[in-house]
Amino acid sequence: MEIEPYRQSVHDEVMTSALVRAAASLVDDLLDRLLLGDDRVTTAAEGKRLLDRDDDLEQVTDRIQRFVALATPAIRTLARGAKFTRVPWVLVASTTASTGITIRSGVQEVRVLASLVAHRIEQVTGSPPDPALVKKVTLELYLSPRREPTLSNLDLPIAKLVRRWLVRGVLGRDTRKAAGKALDAAERLDVARMLAGRARAR
Repeated sequence: MEIEPYRQSVHDEVMTSALVRAAASLVDDLLDRLLLGDDRVTTAAEGKRLLDRDDDLEQVTDRIQRFVALATPAIRTLARGAKFTRVPWVLVASTTASTGITIRSGVQEVRVLASLVAHRIEQVTGSPPDPALVKKVTLELYLSPRREPTLSNLDLPIAKLVRRWLVRGVLGRDTRKAAGKALDAAERLDVARMLAGRARAR
């Protein structure tokens, strides 16, 4: 997997390279397992129903736990920056716990969205999709559902994904509504045009 470059000088305190690599490894493992199977999410409505159920992430639990452990110092830094300085450290501990829940929910959201993206591509091409393409389209839609995915390269915006999960976890913001918008965007996506544009650009 190629990871999109980020401005390390700006994010050194929070975005360590180990944290970004752990997130990249988690996304790779999660979506590679998904694409090896035949089960697919076929509509945005089905995806939203799946997000309302308990997740089924046992196969990547160890990677999620490793990522949360690496993220803990970043969560504390963000919590202090969020002006929690006048409250007990127990709040920072609870913030770490809630951010862990946000990350686990985010992993499930990415998996469900990727399943719909893979289905849409398979419908158009009639063949198994390129895993790198599925990952790129999935993360682009997850992070910016109002924009058509940019496929000039397949570098993944992992650092941006990590920031999304950490900031929303620290601030206590639900990610489900945004994930629903991403599923809707995947269902509306003109896959044939997207693939044709990528072919012309190569």
